[in-house]
Amino acid sequence: MNETENNSNIAASLIRMARQQPEAAAVIMDRPGGRGRKVTYRELDEDSDQLARGLKAIGIGKGTRTALMLPPSPDFFALVFAIFKLGAILVAVDPGLGVRGLKQCLKNAEPAAFIGIAKAHLARILLRWDAEGLRHRIVTGAIGLPGLVSLNEIRRLGAGSSAPILEPAVADTHAAILFTSGSTGAPKGVLYTHGNFSAQIEALRREFGICPGEVDLATFPLFALFAPALGMTAVIPVMDFTRPGGVNPESILKPIERYGITNMFGSPALLDRVSRWADPRGIKFSGVRRVLSAGAPVHARIMERFRSLLAPGVQVYSAYGATESLPVSIIGSDAVQGETGNLTAEGKGVCVGRPVAGIEVRIIALTDVAIPVWRDDLALAPNIIGEIVVRGPQVTQGYYNNAAATALSKIYTAAGDWYHRMGDVGYLDEQGRLWFCGRKGQRVETGEQTLFTIPCEGVFNTHPEVKRTALVGVPAGAPIRRPALCVELEASARGRDLSAIRNELLTLGAKYSHTRSIREILFHDRFPVDIRHNAKIDRDRLSRWAERKLR
Repeated sequence: MNETENNSNIAASLIRMARQQPEAAAVIMDRPGGRGRKVTYRELDEDSDQLARGLKAIGIGKGTRTALMLPPSPDFFALVFAIFKLGAILVAVDPGLGVRGLKQCLKNAEPAAFIGIAKAHLARILLRWDAEGLRHRIVTGAIGLPGLVSLNEIRRLGAGSSAPILEPAVADTHAAILFTSGSTGAPKGVLYTHGNFSAQIEALRREFGICPGEVDLATFPLFALFAPALGMTAVIPVMDFTRPGGVNPESILKPIERYGITNMFGSPALLDRVSRWADPRGIKFSGVRRVLSAGAPVHARIMERFRSLLAPGVQVYSAYGATESLPVSIIGSDAVQGETGNLTAEGKGVCVGRPVAGIEVRIIALTDVAIPVWRDDLALAPNIIGEIVVRGPQVTQGYYNNAAATALSKIYTAAGDWYHRMGDVGYLDEQGRLWFCGRKGQRVETGEQTLFTIPCEGVFNTHPEVKRTALVGVPAGAPIRRPALCVELEASARGRDLSAIRNELLTLGAKYSHTRSIREILFHDRFPVDIRHNAKIDRDRLSRWAERKLR
């Protein structure tokens, strides 16, 4: 029996792939002109072993919380797998969270080790990000800084032996702390186990039929880590990963052509930008077998436009979930274009598909208080909007160092497992499909009815000159709020009479009982969005803006 059998350590997947296809490319860093650096599975496995031995030599081992702050690169992949092989706990810190968010994340996670580029260390020092108990400070790249251990030194320490490292792990062994985007509150550290990661990888393999030897264009760094575990080549494009909505479309097109991309992940904002550029130029991505998106529902118009770039029969898939549980459900562009997109336009919400195998989805009545114990009578009947709760192997157990948030988000069963409260509202239809209706905390209570963001916005988004809308509530005497619709227009609407568009939107809203009461229409130049995916509208910020406008 080899060391990867009966071992739930997620790094075992890399070891298996290195044995099956040692000379296949695990990672390709694209570069202008096509001179990308290639790292094979054998090289990635050996380098992560060497780094693991070096990290172990300075005292990083099982259970050591290790913060990692460096851009996608061969070092990034090797370090992540080295941390997993050691049984240490990866603290994945997203630079897009901003100075305040990063400081809060590091304070909550209490890492004992910090590995990053020189710029990250300078920020850590100048902005006082050092957590109490931080013992190991490692800098990547050629630059040296006083008081820091270089990655080259770590490799030197690990070069004295060729012995592989793989710390035994079971499914509930802690593997990582990943942070929520902070788009609807302070970022929270989600505690992942090796079992959670394994369940995610198996769900992706099963739902999409992903096979070893495929080539993945990875435009989101953390998602890129799934590629080596699935036996794919991860191609890292030249882009600013904190601004996917501002990507240069040619930096996506060229690697698709250059490396024979078969699988692509992109946020809705990235798909929108690339398809707006490629469609009028008649560009086709003929070799791509599937396109995956997450972070926010993909608008039907974006799906249709991007789908037109692909070969017949190839779909764009939207995965619903959150950092705490992903994927929960999946829907393809065929279903959206064939049926559910029309229902979204009628204010039914956005269909996010059927739950993936192994995931149980229930809907419970809306409440903002904790529910400690699950009861079957909590579940609502089909077609009734409530809070979405989920249970299954990729559903994480809690937040690190945040007992209050864990208590509010988990409902424990008599069997000893739990449902996670998504903080989203929606419903299940008679066919078992899940419909997303927005964030629970962003519903608008008018005193006469409860308005949910997505069903309302779906009606107004049908206007051909509207890029997107956002329903917000303006205080009108607690807890009552007055509904207002913020509108971002397409570029084609420039120069048009806004009063005419306002009247057209009011006419659209008058057709439905749930949008009839929305009479305030406010035009906004550019909606604020989350940094991670550039897709989630910051409705809380828009609400404050609307309040100032309506004073």
